[in-house]
This record gives sequence, C-alpha cells and structure tokens, in this order.
Amino acid sequence: MLSPESFFDVSRTREASLFSGLEFVWEALPRLKAYLEENLDPNAAEIRRHGDVLQSPFAFWEGKVFRDGITFRHGDPAKGEFKVFLDGEELPDAAALYPGAALLSDDIELAPGVVVEPGALIMGPTRIGECSIVRQGAYVRGRCLVGKRCVVGHATEMKSSVMLDDAKAGHFAYIGDSILGMNTNLGAGTKLANLKLLPTPISIRIPDRAPVTIPLRKLGAILGDRCQTGCNSVTNPGTLLGKESLVTPNTTTRAHYYPPRSVVR
Repeated sequence: MLSPESFFDVSRTREASLFSGLEFVWEALPRLKAYLEENLDPNAAEIRRHGDVLQSPFAFWEGKVFRDGITFRHGDPAKGEFKVFLDGEELPDAAALYPGAALLSDDIELAPGVVVEPGALIMGPTRIGECSIVRQGAYVRGRCLVGKRCVVGHATEMKSSVMLDDAKAGHFAYIGDSILGMNTNLGAGTKLANLKLLPTPISIRIPDRAPVTIPLRKLGAILGDRCQTGCNSVTNPGTLLGKESLVTPNTTTRAHYYPPRSVVR
C-alpha cells in the first residue's frame, strides 16, 4: 500500500534505482542527495565556467557551451517547439539558458532540450531532465531531481524533491521534500508543506490500519501518478495521494493516506 510501486509506475522511469528495495515510498528522499551525486553527467560543470549569472544567451550542446551567435525560437520544449540556433544553424536538442539565469554550483545537470528562463536560480545537486523548462523566477534550491518534459513554473520554489516525467508545477508553487508522480499537475498557488508547526513526529492516518509515524523531520507530500491539485490548495506534512487523486481548489489536506482516485475536499 505504501511502497513506491503503489504510487508510481516505477518501471517506466529512469529513476527506478532510486526507489529499488524500499518498503515505504518516502524512504527515497533521504537517498536523493547521494543518488544525484552518483548519477550526474560529468560535463555538468562546463556552464559554470562562464560565471554564476549568465549575461548572454547560452546553449549547451554535445558537452560544449556556446555563447556567441546563439538565438532562440520560442515555444514549448515538451512539444519540440523550442529551437536553438548557432549563427542561423539549428543545434538539435541543445539546452537553452537565457540571460539572467543563475547557476550557483557545479553539480547541476541540464539534459538535452532543457530551457532555463531569465531570473531562474538553480543550486545543486540538481538534474533537470530532457525537454523540461525552469521558468522565470523559479528557485530550485538543490537536491532536486526533475524528469523529462516537466515544468518548474514561475515563482515556484523546489527543494529536496523529485518530479517524475511530465509533472508540472506551473505557477507559484512550493515543493518541499516531496515526490510528484508522472503526469501530475499542481494548480496555481499549491503549497506542499514539509514542516510541522510543532516539533513532533509526522503521523500518517491510514484507513483500517494504525497510524504510521515517519522518522523524518521534514516530509511534504507524495503524489501518485496522474494526481492533480486545485488552485491555492495546501497539503499538510505527510499527505500521501494515491494514483489519479484530486485535491479541490482552496482545500487543506490532513496528514493522511488517500487511496487511488480519491477526491479530497
């Protein structure tokens, strides 16, 4: 019921080894830092050699950084619409970084097709997967694993968290110590709270079973594949949403396990 396989189709993700052998899905989070450090592309540090805050458009292509003569054709990278050109010639699947983007450590991997917009700030260790976008004003605070075709949206803050393929947090979200399954979507203003007001253990209610106490000081939410949250919803620390569950707008959830296809009001 509470294993990674209950929440995600793990076999379809590149990150299957992060979840391998775990009894409880939240046990992946303490593994995250070491997992990232062991799996980052060794070419990740190349971009940092050009400064912390980029002053001109950059492209990262086939392990090399290009700055002079770079132009972009704007569009959705997840749909293959975003294009990068060097002196008018397309660089297929190049990662694109706008002026004003800030990369503040060497351990940041940008996969092919990634777009980082102006004002986005990324700290490592972090990996941004193929054709994902980090939008203007996003704050990626490190220990973050972002899959393919994801959206880390405008004014969204993310730390110590995982977004599996096609997860989206488009606007004004907070994602702390959380895992978002494939094809999940956070409505604008969603906050995945990760720290209780009182310094007591996180206890998760489970229907027809005794509560489970989590041995972590911080835990946000676990959202199974294809979950959605409405605008301005808040999940209390220790919210576990089964696959295809919905949280309605302006709802605050309890620390609870919600079975698949739940509607939380």
